[in-house]
Amino acid sequence: MQVTKITSPADAPVPAAHRLTEKQFYDEINYYRAEKLTKKMLDAGLITSDEYDRILAEARKIFVPYLAKIL
Repeated sequence: MQVTKITSPADAPVPAAHRLTEKQFYDEINYYRAEKLTKKMLDAGLITSDEYDRILAEARKIFVPYLAKIL
């Protein structure tokens, strides 16, 4: 077993940053657009809150946004 002593924060290992693929990037944008449009429809009284939730659930299935998992 090997033990590594870290003497300063600069020496600490840095995890690789997650980069979005082009598809993930566009999925994020499209999900955001769907969410904003659906919210406007809800605010205008065109859909109910249950319909709003169902629409966004479908949008998450279609676009699979990476950040929606965090939020």
